[in-house]
Amino acid sequence: MRSTTLGRATIAAVAITFASSLSAQQRMAAATPQNHITLEQYLDWEDVQNPQLSPDATQILFTRRWVDKMNDKWESSIWLMNADGSHARSLTQGSDVHWSPDGKRIAYVAKGEPSGQQVFVRWMDAEGATTQISHLNDAPSSLAWSPDGKSLAFTMNVPVRDSWRIPMPTPPKGAKWTEAPKVVTRLNYRSDRVGYTDDSYRHIFVIPADGGTARQITNGDWNHSGPAFSADGKWIAFSSLREPNAESAFRKSQIYAANVETREIRQLTHGTATNGNPSYSPDGKVIAYISADSTDHSAWAESKLWMMNADGSNAHLVSGNLDRPISGVTWAADNSGVYFNVESEGSKNLYFTSSAGQFHPVTSGKQVLTVTSVGKNGLGVGIRSTPTKPNDVVSFMVPKTGTASTFSQLTAVNDDVLSGKQLAQTEEIWYTSKDGLKIQGWIVKPAGFDPSKKYPLILDIHGGPQSMYNVAFSFARQDHAANGYVILYTNPRGSTGYGEKFTNEIKNAYPGKDFDDLMAGVDTVVGRGYVDTKNMFVYGCSGGGVLTSWTVGHTTRFAAAAALCPVIDWISFVGETDGASWYENFEKPFWEDPSEYLKRSPIMYVGNVKTPTLLMTGVLDLRTPIPQIEEFYRALKMRGVPTAMIRMNNEYHGTSSTPSNFLRTQLYLRSWFDKYGTKGASAVTTTQQGR
Repeated sequence: MRSTTLGRATIAAVAITFASSLSAQQRMAAATPQNHITLEQYLDWEDVQNPQLSPDATQILFTRRWVDKMNDKWESSIWLMNADGSHARSLTQGSDVHWSPDGKRIAYVAKGEPSGQQVFVRWMDAEGATTQISHLNDAPSSLAWSPDGKSLAFTMNVPVRDSWRIPMPTPPKGAKWTEAPKVVTRLNYRSDRVGYTDDSYRHIFVIPADGGTARQITNGDWNHSGPAFSADGKWIAFSSLREPNAESAFRKSQIYAANVETREIRQLTHGTATNGNPSYSPDGKVIAYISADSTDHSAWAESKLWMMNADGSNAHLVSGNLDRPISGVTWAADNSGVYFNVESEGSKNLYFTSSAGQFHPVTSGKQVLTVTSVGKNGLGVGIRSTPTKPNDVVSFMVPKTGTASTFSQLTAVNDDVLSGKQLAQTEEIWYTSKDGLKIQGWIVKPAGFDPSKKYPLILDIHGGPQSMYNVAFSFARQDHAANGYVILYTNPRGSTGYGEKFTNEIKNAYPGKDFDDLMAGVDTVVGRGYVDTKNMFVYGCSGGGVLTSWTVGHTTRFAAAAALCPVIDWISFVGETDGASWYENFEKPFWEDPSEYLKRSPIMYVGNVKTPTLLMTGVLDLRTPIPQIEEFYRALKMRGVPTAMIRMNNEYHGTSSTPSNFLRTQLYLRSWFDKYGTKGASAVTTTQQGR
């Protein structure tokens, strides 16, 4: 049974930092009815990930995530259940779990000795003997079993030595000299959520499944990802870019194969595309892989599914004219083709294609379905979510014709949290924007919604900008709606899931045209008559933070705004972010022509800002580093615009990966909106609705 005592204490501790600034009326408005979801329930929230069907299709492994309230972090456990969902039980702590080819063992990554993450193997018999088979100096990832079950491949960072030596004199005995500086010479030298990456390269290793010494298979000063064994276990396919000046290449990678015994490496693909995610067919004759080729660096290319012979010959497209993001390639057991997940118009479903390129949908519907296994008997297993259904493991039979329409829900990890709760309902809308472009969006309405009353509106803008908001369950939106808000979220031009042409509408024009799409969406909802136009708010993170910052410089229609982890100044950003690729999103570098950078920078429109604007970024953020909001904050303060800067501790890019910081983000947002919203007759009406 879950305890919420600590949850209430944590909420109180978070809220006390700004409760003194709220009026009695506002504090009353913050209370939500007992039958609505409450923010403190987030501390009891769970998630399921990566279900894996056993080779005999009788059992399912999956990862179950939960909040460690005492240590303020997410933890993962490996669970096992029968294929029908019965007899679910926890096996051990860990993640990245995989069945052995014969189904008698599992391999996974967990904390081990002497320290850090290690590789473990557990026998799946009654004894359940478990062995730590590695003693590594760095964390392994991307585990893959060899077909004979005798070894495992994985990737791991390998340190490189600093070649720049200077003849420093020996310090006197007992002297306390300053630590030597870090010398950086690589173009891309750090990564968000990782830190500095210039002191190592990622390589592929193989280790005996019974334990022993891990043997490095790849070499050189390049990063490698994958790996995937061939059917005979002699080769490992992976993606990399093993060529001089590889780090200067933009959206380019190739597929290679390494001989496990001799370590010979063969290049299988060529050209300028981003090639990755190789997967051998069960008979070892064919490799399926994902490719995205953009000859124009500032343009966006959607992923395509390709196949080639194991030696790299006869490469051919098998996803035809399917112009949507593709992921999760899984071979059919009979070599007839591959299953893959496709994102389209806010949903995600499973498709199948033959080796000849005849593809069709296997599932359909308004859902986010990520299929991770398809058994020999045609049983599909994955994770499914809808606006009112959080992630759970589901199964279904792959139909011989048509699409699957029924799913068996095998887990219900949040039913206890949601028991007796009335959830907000989500309505899909399509509307016309500037240039006649059709835009998809969704309106989230509080439980008990009454269209004759007026509600405050939150415009929620997604990041990326090349990404897609979808119809999956959102605790954040449910929480806002439980506090009386109507939420609008949309996929403006530049979003994925609508084809390359739609995504490239923002080529060399971001932000700008997508702002028009967002405002047309707000106009559409306002036109329905239930929005209090004096109480409209806007926020977003990352690319959503960019557009929020742009919005306050181009309209005063919002009562308050919150820009989370935004880009404010493109000239400074391209040098501060954790990769050099953003230079490629402009026609010219700024030293040749700064006009485009300036024209597209929200900082250049700060003179127009009148909207109270909250700024929030993680102190560890390497994607949109905190100097970006510092620039905007100082300019807003100089102009006398109400603003505040929140520097979130223990956060890289984003503000909500730490459980308590998710609570803080939600509460700071609503506190800011409450502070600057207009309290009139309409606000009293929404208070009665639970705001």
